[in-house]
Amino acid sequence: MSSQEGKGILNTAIAGLSATAAFAIPSLCILWNLDVPTRLGVAYLTEQYLALILGLAVAVQFLTPSAKEPGWARAIDRVLGLLGLGTLAYVALTYAALLNEVAYRPPVLTFVGLVTVALVLEGVRRKAGWTLFLIVAIFLAYALLAHLVPGPLVGRKMSLVPLVQYIGFDPSAVYSTPLKVGAIVVVLFVFFGGLLFKAGGGAFFTDLALAATGRTRGGAAKISVVASALFGSISGSAVSNVASTGVITIPLMRRGGYSKTDAAAVEAIASTGGQLTPPIMGAAAFLMAEFLEIPYLDVVVAAIIPAALYYFSVYVQVDLIAARDRIAFVDEDVPKLADVLTRGWHFLLPFALLLYALFGMNWDPEDAALLSAAAIVAVGFVRSYGGQRLTPRGLVDVFVETGRTMVELILVVAAAGFVIGILNITGLGFALTLLLVDTVGGNLVLILMISAVVCIVLGMGMPTSGVYVLLAALVAPALVETGIEPLAAHLFILYFGMMSMITPPIALAAIAAAAIARAESMATGFASVRIGWMAFIVPFLFVGSTTLILRGDATAIALDAAKALLGTFAVSIAIVGYFVGSLKPIYRAAFLVAGAGVLPFRQGSEIWDNFNIAFGALAIGLLAYRIIAARVRPAMAPVSSRQNTSTRK
Repeated sequence: MSSQEGKGILNTAIAGLSATAAFAIPSLCILWNLDVPTRLGVAYLTEQYLALILGLAVAVQFLTPSAKEPGWARAIDRVLGLLGLGTLAYVALTYAALLNEVAYRPPVLTFVGLVTVALVLEGVRRKAGWTLFLIVAIFLAYALLAHLVPGPLVGRKMSLVPLVQYIGFDPSAVYSTPLKVGAIVVVLFVFFGGLLFKAGGGAFFTDLALAATGRTRGGAAKISVVASALFGSISGSAVSNVASTGVITIPLMRRGGYSKTDAAAVEAIASTGGQLTPPIMGAAAFLMAEFLEIPYLDVVVAAIIPAALYYFSVYVQVDLIAARDRIAFVDEDVPKLADVLTRGWHFLLPFALLLYALFGMNWDPEDAALLSAAAIVAVGFVRSYGGQRLTPRGLVDVFVETGRTMVELILVVAAAGFVIGILNITGLGFALTLLLVDTVGGNLVLILMISAVVCIVLGMGMPTSGVYVLLAALVAPALVETGIEPLAAHLFILYFGMMSMITPPIALAAIAAAAIARAESMATGFASVRIGWMAFIVPFLFVGSTTLILRGDATAIALDAAKALLGTFAVSIAIVGYFVGSLKPIYRAAFLVAGAGVLPFRQGSEIWDNFNIAFGALAIGLLAYRIIAARVRPAMAPVSSRQNTSTRK
């Protein structure tokens, strides 16, 4: 056998091991959630399962070959992948025994901690980029030097050995809530999404959006808004949402007449909003429910009105832009809604089961996801859509793709567990909360603005789940300490963490959309901020008026929702500069001021707030009446009068 043949066999074996490890991640998750070990009479600790899943993720990360790597680097990666898999498999097998030895700090625990911390951090650097890597590295450095930090952030002294043993092994650190949710719940929803799109669900959603909005003005952009909202709630990633739907919607928008920048910006905004849209909200809803120790249903219900305001604003703006720029309808055959539903009705069954299991039967999210995934398998093998249907080979591919997709999330939430562990063991979490609250005093608006900036900065370049977990540990406690409703505080940080996806300079969703549209990245980012302005306002609204997260009586909720819709409509008119016709600057300013006055952010006296809202609503009504009357009056003038005017000219 030649050396070349030997290398080929080795490469094939490593690739096969990587694919097997990826396949095992969703497979073990399904077995765990079906309680198979217990049914077989074997009991395992949750940490044993988590260690094995983390080991498989590390293996997939380092054993998956990269064409850019030289041979020696690939060989090192293989060693690291096998080392990580072997070490964490050992932890999975001996976790209970090691847990009993923690107090004696055995050398094997130091080895386990060092391998876990080093490989997770390197995996995060490769998968999620330098931002999260540097953040975690800074916290590690702080933990070692906390006793030397002056002022209120001083912490307890800790050496390297107990630190790595703690964060790389303890249930309160690497195996804490983020990894539990990711490895037990989120895997199944990613698997659910993979099955759905392998069976043709992606084409169904796009056709559904095309049928619903394709015949309206600006239909191409509206297709993007609707399709990305449907897809994004499931996909769990704004960037993958852009990549999946943007290749269809951006060319449609360009052919319809939207500029390259606006087309890319609309897709970036619509895709980012999917992470904020019930019922799945990427993975954030499950993480939030665990952090707050509340039912998942409470999170989903609270997110309904904010998400509706977000997409209402985007929808109104793309409609007004289409009218202002005289953008044509979609330039291809638009299917009828009835035809789309006739061909793809079977995709509605898994969603109906998912919603019924979650909200009708109050099942745990992971059980509901399993039921829905089984439903997709059942209907996907029987019916096709657009020539796509599930096959045995396709099913195997979904398992492997799910495992590979989950690698980034598993590594990110494990790294976030390091940060949570450091916050706990050093007391930094309490110190940060106290420092922020003492710095701003009782000024709620100031603490919200500072928190918003911190969320955007920390969220830059990070995936959704990592953004939320990090901000839930660092920022949310300070907001809650000032008296903000805990659920509103966590939704606030989620919104601003996600806005890092469209906010320059590191606006990943905007950059991805700009690449598809061949637009300038920074211009797309700023256009995204302009069109997506509501996403930066709505968190302040539901913090100031918790009725917008459905806290309060039905009348107050309905009134505040109506005020928010009216204000959103008026401000959107001001931003686009069009209502019935193009607006002069004075009218745009008037709509802006009046719309802002209507938005229900209660921070003054009740009398003053009500006066602002009444004045704003009256102003919007008068402005709309005057503009419409000015446009309608010439059209309704007698024919002879118009002819006389024409003759005089």
